[in-house]
Amino acid sequence: MLTHTQAKQLYQLRWRAFAIVGAAYVLSFFHRFAPAAIAGDLQQAFHASGAALGNLAATYFYIYTVMQIPTGVLADTLGARRLVVIGGVLAGMGSLLFGMADSLMMASIGRLLVGLGVSVVFIALLKLNAAWFHDRHFATMTGLSILLGNAGSLLAASPLAWALGYTSWRHIFIGVGLFSLLLAILAQRFVRNHPGEVGLPSLREIDGKTAHATHQGHWYDGLRVVLRNRATWPGLWVNLGLAGSLFAFGGLWAIPFLRDVYGMPRPEAAAHTSLLLAGFALGAFFIGSLSDRLGKRKPIMLLAALLYCLSWLPWLNGWSIPPGLSHSLFFLMGLGASSFTLTWSCAKEVNPHALSGMATSVVNTGGFLGTAIMQPLVGWAIDLSHAPKHTLADYQLGLSILLGFSLLGLLSAFLIRETYCRYQDRTAG
Repeated sequence: MLTHTQAKQLYQLRWRAFAIVGAAYVLSFFHRFAPAAIAGDLQQAFHASGAALGNLAATYFYIYTVMQIPTGVLADTLGARRLVVIGGVLAGMGSLLFGMADSLMMASIGRLLVGLGVSVVFIALLKLNAAWFHDRHFATMTGLSILLGNAGSLLAASPLAWALGYTSWRHIFIGVGLFSLLLAILAQRFVRNHPGEVGLPSLREIDGKTAHATHQGHWYDGLRVVLRNRATWPGLWVNLGLAGSLFAFGGLWAIPFLRDVYGMPRPEAAAHTSLLLAGFALGAFFIGSLSDRLGKRKPIMLLAALLYCLSWLPWLNGWSIPPGLSHSLFFLMGLGASSFTLTWSCAKEVNPHALSGMATSVVNTGGFLGTAIMQPLVGWAIDLSHAPKHTLADYQLGLSILLGFSLLGLLSAFLIRETYCRYQDRTAG
């Protein structure tokens, strides 16, 4: 049992770490989706084609993809706190460079640094959640993390479109860069990797259980365990298909599509994107909480993924949809796409607890690999017409690509191992 003082200390440290790293996660989502709102400004500033704009936006995802497995290794060895500090500094420098860029190359380097910096935040946050919260609440806390992070994606939609009426995108990214540096300082001062660092028992020990076993041996032995586990891999493909198509569309092409095909002004198109991301954020929270309550992962994932795939059809066919219904459809798309967030819980539960950073990072790679592929690929498909103003026909191939990847994610969800919200690996502790 904890003393009153220990319980108070645990509570404060737990939520302080969650708030600081969660704020860094908000910025990672902002950077992920902001290009959609400033796509026209970027094309004008750097005289970029659709494919070039897609590559600029996808630079974030290229480095994010490459860094996922190294991030998992570092989270399990170096610790989440140091990762967040280093990542905050790199992301801050990258955002400053992006805001001051006078060429497409400099902007790409800035966005590359941003992607490198924020690539470590989510896995670090999952690692902290696993250390500071009970196992039975992991999917709920993951959903809450996504809900919090999506505040950044919402800021990158309607609020950013509104702010651009008063200031330039350059000033906004310079301000965001300075805030990243501040968060790095706060993480160094207030975040701790686990309760043991301050002399507190682990959450399992508080519950009267044996603490999770630590990993014995070199880090690459642990990575080999995760990679050789066949149950790890389906989650990567679910992420690649569902998360990749969501981020590619919401993060870059949704606003241009609504503008060109449906004649929406930027604020109205951004409002649709806001609802897409709000549906994703709320869906991630409620799906995680529902999964923990029901004690099941797979059925919820499959039903929501099916909803997401079906929601592409009206846009692909260019249906005439009244405003209220179009807003609702975007919200449902986000709600369905949130099904992929359960893959992190599944990956953690089919591998040893000590390797949770590596396990979640492997499946998380899929979403960013998918986005890195799809953003420029969709841009290439749109550019095929060489038309000065794009029509539905120009977008249909790109939307078909997004739907195809979404179906890949749905089919891969059938291969996910049902964990019943419990560790399946006997070495998990």
